[in-house]
Amino acid sequence: MTASVAYLGATPLPAVLTVSDVAIESGVAPSAVRFYERYGVVTAVRTSSNQRRFDDSAACRIKVAKLAQRIGLTVREIAAVFADLPTDPGPADWGRIADILITEAETRTANLRAQLSSMGSGAKLCEITDQVDEQGHTPPPRPIRPTT
Repeated sequence: MTASVAYLGATPLPAVLTVSDVAIESGVAPSAVRFYERYGVVTAVRTSSNQRRFDDSAACRIKVAKLAQRIGLTVREIAAVFADLPTDPGPADWGRIADILITEAETRTANLRAQLSSMGSGAKLCEITDQVDEQGHTPPPRPIRPTT
């Protein structure tokens, strides 16, 4: 049987890795690979027998997604960050993703520090929550968009 080819951009990559292959290489359970696929973090093609096949970038994408989740991003936000990533990302592409994640981590850290500072003020917590919201220390959830 010949492997399917994923045409996700201008350059076709052979999609030869199974769910198990990607799971082992990325250090997650096979169900997690399918979860990341469902949300668009990785993309699979289907064989004639309806089995998933992934290209070589799938495991790396999942590893980076796990890092982004530790920063606090949701899987949907991660998929948005990866949306413009080419099929076969190079060092410059991953550098751009790193810049986005660093900026997001710094923003979230600054917001958490503001929350901690407010909580240490001695005021009632319910009053602090109102003050923090009014002062804009905790921005509402927003979709993360890569900067171009």
